[in-house]
Order: sequence, then C-alpha cells, then structure tokens
Amino acid sequence: MTKETIRVLVVEDHNVVRQGLVALLNLVEGIQVVGEAADGAEAIAQFRKHHPDVTLIDLRLPRMGGVEVIQRVRGETPQARFVVLTTYDGDEDIYRALKGGAKAYLLKGMTTDELIATIREVHAGKSHIPPAIAERLAERVGTEDLTPRESEVLEQIVSGKSNKEIASALDISEATVKTHINTLLSKLGVTDRTQAATAAIRRGIVPFESLRKPD
Repeated sequence: MTKETIRVLVVEDHNVVRQGLVALLNLVEGIQVVGEAADGAEAIAQFRKHHPDVTLIDLRLPRMGGVEVIQRVRGETPQARFVVLTTYDGDEDIYRALKGGAKAYLLKGMTTDELIATIREVHAGKSHIPPAIAERLAERVGTEDLTPRESEVLEQIVSGKSNKEIASALDISEATVKTHINTLLSKLGVTDRTQAATAAIRRGIVPFESLRKPD
C-alpha cells in the first residue's frame, strides 16, 4: 500500500452486495478495503479499529441506522468521510444523511465509474451530490420540520395505531393526539392518516429500522 492509497470501510448488511463491493474496490488501483461491517454497531467498531479514509455505508442497517452511525463516528472523529450508497431516495433520507455529515449520496443503480470517482472526490475533501439527488434535497429544504412529538405520533400512525392507542403509548390525551395529527398533516401536505403514513415511508421521514421489532 502506498501513501496515495485510499483506505475504505464497506458497511452493507446484504452479504452478496457487500462482498461484491469489496471485491470490486480491491481491484481498483489506489483503493484498498481495510474493513467491512454488516450492521451499524459493527460499523462503529470497525471504524475505530481501522480509521479508514472513506466509509461506504448503506442507510438501512440492523442494530443501528446509517445516519446514526455517521453522526456517532463524526462526533468522535469530525474529519471522518462518508459516502452513502443506498436504494432509498426519499428526501428525508437524503436530508438526514447530508445533515449528519455524509459527503456524498449515491443510489445503487450508479455506475462503477461513478462510485470510484465519488470515493476519490470525497477522499480529496469534495462532496458529490448527483443532480437527481440534489433535486430531491431542494424539495425537502423548503418544508417545515416536524417536532419530535409530531414525529413520534407519525411513527405510531405508520404502525397502524388508533388515536386511543397513540395517546396511551405516548402518555398524552386523545385531544392532544388529534392536535398533533392535524398539524403534521398540514406540514406533510396531505389530508388523511393513510396519506401521512404513505408519505412518511416514501420520503424516509419514519426510518424503516424504527419500525422493526426489537430483537
């Protein structure tokens, strides 16, 4: 390995995809995979062990989501550089990842050349946001954020809970639940609970991993 070699950590929970990325990148001159991880907790451990130049990470991971991994690692190592590689193009996914500190956001349909070029750009201190991703991000920037409580209520709606069940789960009154629902419907630009749930999932407002039952 020369001093110009870019040391990469690959974080991807699907074994075949991860192994394919590792094999591909190790064939590229000037890039070497120094570690790999199949979940968020392992990603943090591998980062601490190897201190890679660039981390390639998916958003949907077991045990801890990709955005949380990015935030935690950058909390310890502010100069850490992340490239998100995912199938999810919801505007909230993009917003959270970039706000968390990711320097690039790629969809898994990208070409090998774009992936390699992006890793090199991020290693050089640059950012890479494809036009389609930038367009989705622009749509998100102009919208109003949900409050933490509104986000909790929305997550309960996505889980199929009634107002009474939401009130019980969050220890608030049904009247308060209705108030939060009316406000979040307005912020999301939808007219009913079904549309709100659909928008939450499509846009990535309610992270998929939060809907999983605890192990």
